[in-house]
Amino acid sequence: MKLLSTFLVVVIIAVGGFVAFGLYLYLSQDRMVFFPTRDLEASPGDIGLGFQEVRIDVTNGESIHAWYIPAPSDSRAIGQSGDGGAPTVLFCHGNGGNISHRLETIECLTALGANVMLFDYRGYGRSGGAPSETNMYADAAACYRWLTGSQGVRSDQMVLFGRSLGGAVAIELASRVDCAGLIVESSFTSAKEMGQLMFPYFPTGLLLRHEFNSIQKIGQVNCPVLVTHSPSDDLVPFAMGQRLYAKSAEPKRFIELKGGHNERDYMSDGAYIEAVRAILYGNPL
Repeated sequence: MKLLSTFLVVVIIAVGGFVAFGLYLYLSQDRMVFFPTRDLEASPGDIGLGFQEVRIDVTNGESIHAWYIPAPSDSRAIGQSGDGGAPTVLFCHGNGGNISHRLETIECLTALGANVMLFDYRGYGRSGGAPSETNMYADAAACYRWLTGSQGVRSDQMVLFGRSLGGAVAIELASRVDCAGLIVESSFTSAKEMGQLMFPYFPTGLLLRHEFNSIQKIGQVNCPVLVTHSPSDDLVPFAMGQRLYAKSAEPKRFIELKGGHNERDYMSDGAYIEAVRAILYGNPL
């Protein structure tokens, strides 16, 4: 009898601990998904680029902050599009930091002759509000409307670029709007699959409030797609990038990167640069 009582106590403690940890995951998932910082540590001016400070109104009376960086005039001859117009990249960054931590990406894209718009999701940098899946999608869409409206950017000169969590944002937007191309870098298939990877013994699919279901949406994208991922990625499995590529429609291309999730040495790699150039200027992938 004593043995049975001890067993029941152990079971109750184990079940209670399981439920408590599940409740913790449910309540704390925003802090586990989003890692925003507020202070901008640098600007495009620090790398010699002119830029425009942009403030865009979004829902609930909130606004987001962005930079619009026109390509330097001496870079626009690089791979010009057929009518001489420069491509424009709408860049969706990952879940940490803010736009000031993406200067290397800005430098790479403008050197290829592209205009770049880089924005902070709500709760990041100088943007108001708080981040959520719904808000991130709405923020990216607001930037797309600003580019096509205020800047007069044609959809056939617009390339959507998402890295890591931003890949899910770019995929969602590309599934709903016209654009010239989509670049998905070091991104994942869905929040559910990432959750299962991180917590294999918990029913993460039932606990998650955010879906970021890119594997379901990428097949709905009707533009050229470039997927890039590193076999050495220490955060998002390489296989997820491969699956996103397999699910996307032609024309498409996959580029294997080098280094960990947050390393950018591949930006000087010739194959990577040529693949990005191809999608920017509508060249065959």
